[in-house]
Order: sequence, then C-alpha cells, then structure tokens
Amino acid sequence: MLKNLWRKLPLQTRETLYLRGFGLTKIPLLLSVSPSIIRLTEEQCEVKIPLNWFTKNHLNSMYFGALCVGADCAGGMIAVRALEEKKLPIGFVFKDMKAQFLKRAEGDVHFLCVQGREIHELLEKAMNTGQRENLPVKIVCTCPSLSNEPVAEFELNLSVKKLKVDK
Repeated sequence: MLKNLWRKLPLQTRETLYLRGFGLTKIPLLLSVSPSIIRLTEEQCEVKIPLNWFTKNHLNSMYFGALCVGADCAGGMIAVRALEEKKLPIGFVFKDMKAQFLKRAEGDVHFLCVQGREIHELLEKAMNTGQRENLPVKIVCTCPSLSNEPVAEFELNLSVKKLKVDK
C-alpha cells in the first residue's frame, strides 16, 4: 500500500523527499536549507535552495555555507541514486572543493551538475579496479528569478572507492 502511494507521487516530489530523508538520517545539516530536487536524471541533477531567513547572510544574499550545501547536493545526488539503483558497494566523499562567488545570490538558487555520465563511469571504474578513483565535478549556480548568469561556480572532487563487504 505504501509503495503504491509513493509511486503515485510526482517524481520531483519523491526525489525531494528522498534527499530530505537522506539528510534527516545521514547529514542533518542538509535539512536546514530545505533543498528541493528540480530535476534528477542519469545525466544531470538540479537542486534548488530557497533564500530565506535561515539561508541568507547579513547582506540579504545567500550565505556561502548554504551555497556549499547546495553544490554538495547537486554533485552528490547522481552518485547516491546510481549506487542505490545498482546496489554498488561503494563509499564516496567530496575530498576538496574550489568555489568562485561571482555575484550576490539575492534569490532562490539553482545548482546544476551535468556530469552524470562521467559519475556513472567513475563508479564503474572504482568497482572494476578496487582502487580509489576521483573526478572533479562542476556545479553552476544561478538565481533564475533574477538572471541566468551564474552567481557561483563550484568544483568538488568526488572520491569513490569500492567497500570491503563482509561475508
């Protein structure tokens, strides 16, 4: 019954609930910025974080910490979903980050990662080699309500490794 109800929800709603549930159980800080999945496919992920009292800074633009959380979500959700769907025993982290803050983000921010195919290839490579594999993942941030010009750009180094499975 619950599965049928879940399947009746729009995909965007299911993915947002999944992300927030993941935040609740694994990384509670994610919940604090109220991320929403706009689009999640094998090729790309777009996440939105609203500008509100909790995410803004003293200049009424989005706090850089909230921007970092959004970049993490957009870059990580493709891997999270691929690992879950394929049941791959792989652990992943972002081991470093570069950020350029180009403009003040004075509205809701959308975070877009379009490297889904590369992330899937990285996961397969880690499964085949058993070694730690890395990929720089780019995320472009915009405030569509104001402009399509980027307000920030991130490069997160995704690091994955096959986990040892106890038998």
